[in-house]
Amino acid sequence: MKIVVTVKLVPDTNADKRIDPGTKRLVRTGVETVLNPFDEYAIEAALQLKEKTGDSTVTVVAMAPEAGKEVVRKALAMGADDAVMLSDSGCEGSDVYGTAYALAAAIKKNGFDLVICGTQSTDATTGEAPGALAEFLGVPGLTYVRKFEVDGTNLKAERETDDGFLRVTAQLPLLVSVTKSINEPRYPSLKGIMGAKKKTIAMLTLADLALDRPIGTDGAKTELVALAEPPVRGKGRVVQASDGADGARIIVEFLREKKLV
Repeated sequence: MKIVVTVKLVPDTNADKRIDPGTKRLVRTGVETVLNPFDEYAIEAALQLKEKTGDSTVTVVAMAPEAGKEVVRKALAMGADDAVMLSDSGCEGSDVYGTAYALAAAIKKNGFDLVICGTQSTDATTGEAPGALAEFLGVPGLTYVRKFEVDGTNLKAERETDDGFLRVTAQLPLLVSVTKSINEPRYPSLKGIMGAKKKTIAMLTLADLALDRPIGTDGAKTELVALAEPPVRGKGRVVQASDGADGARIIVEFLREKKLV
């Protein structure tokens, strides 16, 4: 089975983030770049499936600048077999539509049986990429999966919902996006880190994909028109209540004032 895991390179989740007012893009220079934490759950799910089947391969696919190769190597250190990076200045400014379209082309070029994604990224947090990617790949997309197993060409999964979960079955090839409840990602071992240096990272450009529509800024279907800082949070209101009943009355009056009840 050929398993593909999509990964995104994002600014360190603990770093201060800011938007460039001119380009209206997230400023990534001067901030440490890391693997999107949600994608580590997808990598772990792929590795566990590979260990169960015994005859599978795990390929990581990313759209990122060439400078991000060492970040991608973390996925290889975890146990992925190889990686493919789409690195081209023409990708800059891509929205979800453009990113999914380009990634789908890169994945099709190398072939796949199962694509596994994280639910979302920590920088954009749209959660839309897995669904868009499945559409461009022309396969079923099972999103928000907390558990799955593969039996032959069938995949059985549990999809998280607001009320619990749904049991669903689909036939390969398909795409699955997994939630954080599916597993606990492993840490790269010293052996894995050393071995990752010898694993292949194939570099692609947009010319290699021969796309029939533009991506990047020119191909974006969405546009950030304006942005503003959130208002400064005011100080909390402190009141004294003579007893519990008086406290309850004060709270209810406050909620009515704010039109919350």
